[in-house]
Amino acid sequence: MRIGLVIYGSLDTLSGGYLYDRTLVAVLRADGDAVAIVSLPRRNYLRNLGDNFSSNLRRRLRGLQVDIMLQDELNHPSLFLLNRCVREQVNCPVVSIVHLLKSSLNYPAWQSSFYRRVERRYLSGVDGLIYNSATTRREAEHLLSVARAPKPASLVAYPGSDRLNPQISNEELMNRAFDDPLRLLFLGNVIPRKGLHIVLKALERLPDDQWTLTVVGNPQARPFYARAVSRQIAQAGLAANVQFAGILPDQELSKCLKASHVLVMPSSYEGYGIAYAEAMGFGLPAIGTTAGAAGEIITHGRDGFLISPGDTVALASYLTKLAQNRPRLLEMSVAARDRYRSLPKWKGSMDAIRTFLIELVDDAAF
Repeated sequence: MRIGLVIYGSLDTLSGGYLYDRTLVAVLRADGDAVAIVSLPRRNYLRNLGDNFSSNLRRRLRGLQVDIMLQDELNHPSLFLLNRCVREQVNCPVVSIVHLLKSSLNYPAWQSSFYRRVERRYLSGVDGLIYNSATTRREAEHLLSVARAPKPASLVAYPGSDRLNPQISNEELMNRAFDDPLRLLFLGNVIPRKGLHIVLKALERLPDDQWTLTVVGNPQARPFYARAVSRQIAQAGLAANVQFAGILPDQELSKCLKASHVLVMPSSYEGYGIAYAEAMGFGLPAIGTTAGAAGEIITHGRDGFLISPGDTVALASYLTKLAQNRPRLLEMSVAARDRYRSLPKWKGSMDAIRTFLIELVDDAAF
């Protein structure tokens, strides 16, 4: 197949969504498909809306010689009107990869309403939809039902959890579980949605000698938020217990995961949550929230915990239990590793996408 993929910026951008796109491209190319990347400049939302009226972008998309056009749904503001024109002229199916709907996030009511209108228009203008979770599909189909638009062909293809190829034995889990203090890991870019400020607020309730926290991820993804977090740490007197490791290469990240006890990332919303799945491979119980798709990975009370968004009291309670009850921590660590083994792997998910695309191309030929 000849495939075009429309993204913002670079395919090497560090986020779960770009990892998904990057892995898909690698699998498609390994199977002999030609994939052309169409990179659009990522600006603020309003400026990207103006792309729909760009004659240059229209020419770029019309000039693609492809059998199918993939688009990361992140690009919806640039394409929600333009797609209708382009589809008529490129004469190939247009398929969107949906990682996280902007309208699902916590914005003021007027802003959420605006995002819903734009995303609804975008989703109803494509021929196929690839979702990263059942939760994302449910949210998108709700938007389409409100618009009374027909549902395009769709597929749920979960992200893989095996990128780091985790290897940890029962003996290693046993030895680690009884180490003091409780070593917590936050794995995600330092942005408000990921909830680092919630973790820190909860940790104020724990004795300093019970825990340490390592933060792995881009510390400057949102500079204003990073500054606010730094002030929070200083004011609460937590600096001696918190380490910012920055962005780690895979080998160093694996070491960090293997040395930690618990993954704690109480995001206000996750379209899936690759970090939870990857951490479970190293036997880390994961703590997420009831908002979004974390519950598709975490089984509350067995291999992790799910709290209501922003519930620092419940989070502090669960962390205290794990710090003080190490046999329980070991039990949950083993359950987390077992849960990892049942989660989808990258190759299977990406192969399912390729089959889905081939079927769409074949249907369009008749």
